[in-house]
Amino acid sequence: MKLLHIDTSPLGAYSVSRGLTAAIVAEFARNEPHLEVVYRDAAMQPIPHWTLPAGDTDPSALLGNEILEEFLAADVVVIGSPMYNFSISSQLKAWIDRIAVAGKTFRYSAEGPEGLVGGKRVIVASSRGGLYSDKSSPAAGLDFQEPYLRAVFGFLGVTEVEFVRAEGVGISAEHKEASVNGALDSIVQLRKAA
Repeated sequence: MKLLHIDTSPLGAYSVSRGLTAAIVAEFARNEPHLEVVYRDAAMQPIPHWTLPAGDTDPSALLGNEILEEFLAADVVVIGSPMYNFSISSQLKAWIDRIAVAGKTFRYSAEGPEGLVGGKRVIVASSRGGLYSDKSSPAAGLDFQEPYLRAVFGFLGVTEVEFVRAEGVGISAEHKEASVNGALDSIVQLRKAA
């Protein structure tokens, strides 16, 4: 099994999403003796935002091809996605722009768009300062992170998108600890569901 591990938080050791992705990958490694892991840190080694390449040997085009090939080869993709301003980080958006490629991961037909990378499992480790998943919360309508990620991966044909969520981490130290511990506890169940 091939697993692609993507981190996008610039907070380094202070990042909740990085801790969660590391725990998810460790859980897979414990249960998959032949697991191959490819790691990409889109914050510490920034991916330039997409621009029109100046030919096939343009460094940006070469990097884009490398990122696309990593994604296509993966059976499981684990993504750290902190919520920034109600959505995803620009680092994650830069990565998505390199994998959403017409003719490679989706195509348009007379019947409409068709995703070409079904069969992958995407697990998103989401960290959020506030509370957004409770639909009765006033902040629920401000969650453009999870719906966007479900939509973009669905567009690519991925039907198995799962979230490990630590939210409310900005409310208090106690709430952060409880939320992170709850997310960590859910990782074991996530792996059992595989």
